[in-house]
Amino acid sequence: MDFLFNTNAQFFIAAYLIGGIPFGLLLAKKYADLDVKSSGSGSIGATNVLRVVKEKDPSLAKKLGIATLALDALKGVFILIIAYFAGVSEATLWGIAVLSVIGHCFSPYLNFEGGKGVATGLGVMMFMLPLEAIVALIVWAFGAKFIKISSLSSLTALGALIIASFIIHPDMAHAPVIIIGFILFYKHIPNIIRLLKGEEKRVV
Repeated sequence: MDFLFNTNAQFFIAAYLIGGIPFGLLLAKKYADLDVKSSGSGSIGATNVLRVVKEKDPSLAKKLGIATLALDALKGVFILIIAYFAGVSEATLWGIAVLSVIGHCFSPYLNFEGGKGVATGLGVMMFMLPLEAIVALIVWAFGAKFIKISSLSSLTALGALIIASFIIHPDMAHAPVIIIGFILFYKHIPNIIRLLKGEEKRVV
């Protein structure tokens, strides 16, 4: 049990536990009395919160969608900022980033189910690789405006971020970026199948 008193281990555990907080589920339940896990795509992310709550209250849906997006993005950044000022190594920061995404996608509070990890992934990347995250955000915004398919926009942005990381930081260890990318890709497999079948819904 000595490892629990290790600073790195404490940050890793905190990253996973805080990353696992299902803000979308909690907000929709509290303010709209809806269970997003049993509606829409079943995801706890901002897109499903927006889609499900919109059927009941369009105005509230936008507010809860934005709040979910912001909180999911910030929960990884929160631990990273504390760890950064605590003076941990860059490797530890990357570990925190990866575990925050894992926590969101495989939440300990939801029987290891969770969201797609896009907002949390973008949040930690904004801290770790801000230039690459900006590239991804621009690509995502373009897709959201013209493609209007959330999953396709997110996957395109993910690809842009990974490619940009190799161009902007060719000498860095890319393993954490690849791991996060793989997790997000894995969580989007159902969306990819629907995309191939032409069944993926647009965000309107």
